[in-house]
Amino acid sequence: MTVQSPGRINLIGEHIDYNGGHVLPAAINLNITIGFKKKTGSVCHITSKSTDGFLFNLEEPIKPKSNNHWGNYVIGVIDGILKLRPNLLSAFDCEIESNLPIGSGISSSAALECGIAFGLNELFNLDLTDLDRIKIAQKAEHDFVGTKCGIMDQFAVTMGQKKKLILLNCETLDYQLIPADINPYKIVLLNTNVAHNLASSEYNLRREDCEKALKIIQSHFPEYKHLAEVPLDIIKTLEKEFDEVVFKRATYVVEEENRTQMASKVIQNGELTQFGALMYGSHEGLSKKYEVSCPELDFLVDYSKNHTSVIGSRMMGGGFGGCTINLIHRDFLDSYVAAVSNDYKNQFNLSLSPIEVEISNGVSIIEL
Repeated sequence: MTVQSPGRINLIGEHIDYNGGHVLPAAINLNITIGFKKKTGSVCHITSKSTDGFLFNLEEPIKPKSNNHWGNYVIGVIDGILKLRPNLLSAFDCEIESNLPIGSGISSSAALECGIAFGLNELFNLDLTDLDRIKIAQKAEHDFVGTKCGIMDQFAVTMGQKKKLILLNCETLDYQLIPADINPYKIVLLNTNVAHNLASSEYNLRREDCEKALKIIQSHFPEYKHLAEVPLDIIKTLEKEFDEVVFKRATYVVEEENRTQMASKVIQNGELTQFGALMYGSHEGLSKKYEVSCPELDFLVDYSKNHTSVIGSRMMGGGFGGCTINLIHRDFLDSYVAAVSNDYKNQFNLSLSPIEVEISNGVSIIEL
């Protein structure tokens, strides 16, 4: 059996999934392909066409691997399945092949986790729901990888539909499929090809800042359970109780929540220019208030503002590298990418990697 598990993009709503806010992601047409095969015994063999494989024994305790970072995504999912469906797994082999660029912010990790969970559910008739698998995948990342990610990536990879964005409430998991007709524009990711090695540590620090902000707010307004639901005027009223950094983080979260809600409305009305303006506002907040951008990302977003062929651009993902996501007119796509690649190379002595994507379906079986 072969499973196809996609990467994801997020049009807007960055760093608010763990603050109880709304996000607007979609699955894309770039995938990880995972082949599964049952076998006898209790030893499972996981192989990859791009890196070293590993073995593990289902009869031994499942523990994080210190010498195989990517393997922790896999065995974390195995651990979650064993806890939810004890004694239903038997030995299997699986082979992984990916055309998702690592480190570009399109969540190859969630694609791997959700692909493993989906494939084993089908292979062993585990009767896990979509939500079961989403939560198993998220917990794998928390407990076995150490990134306290929100639920957006796993949800989008699992629930994505072609030509639909997902307006997801990350707290209640209520969601709405939003038709996304973006013609005559194309979605293009521009990969900076830099990784400043801050994403994981700084990600967890941003969560701590947001938790500090919420604690202060709740001391006055205990009815608010999540930072994203707090009105902006309340945060401004309490400004003197926050330190400067925490105030900036809280302000960003609430403003981004408002932008995301607005974006879901304007795209349904075909107001693409307004949608693009909200993307620019998102990047400004991520760069100046949440402080998760970097010079390379800022350069690409600023560059786009001087070209009418681009109506929206922002950094996407954890930050400190990775991609910008851009809405570029199809008639000028090649010429724009050539121009920005040239100027980016001159500025940073780095090559830019363009990745054109389409909104596509979530994880699925492609061969029985």
